[in-house]
Amino acid sequence: MQILIVESDPALGALWQRHMQRQGMAVRLETSQSGAASALGARRFDVIILDLMLDQGSALAVSDLASYRHPDTRVIFVTNSAFFSDGSIFAISKNACAFLQSDTPPEDLTAMVEHYGRFA
Repeated sequence: MQILIVESDPALGALWQRHMQRQGMAVRLETSQSGAASALGARRFDVIILDLMLDQGSALAVSDLASYRHPDTRVIFVTNSAFFSDGSIFAISKNACAFLQSDTPPEDLTAMVEHYGRFA
């Protein structure tokens, strides 16, 4: 399974990356919109874990690009804020499949990736 993590906090992204790699997933970590765009231009991913509040760039632009280039790629949005807590992200991003808090345990996030990756 091919996974792209786009997380502004490199330490948090690396924690998720290591956990998923131990489960046999191929994981690429990027910290910005431009890095994510380059990754999406190079290959298709089954699931993208996407920080909704990127420090560099727009998460919605990354989601739109993924939807355009790879319509079957699923996006799990993560955030540490209450923004979009009303579920409106699912109306804005057609490839959104889940919305989680950034402090979700890595094993729970990995289980979500495994679940949604089967449908990609």
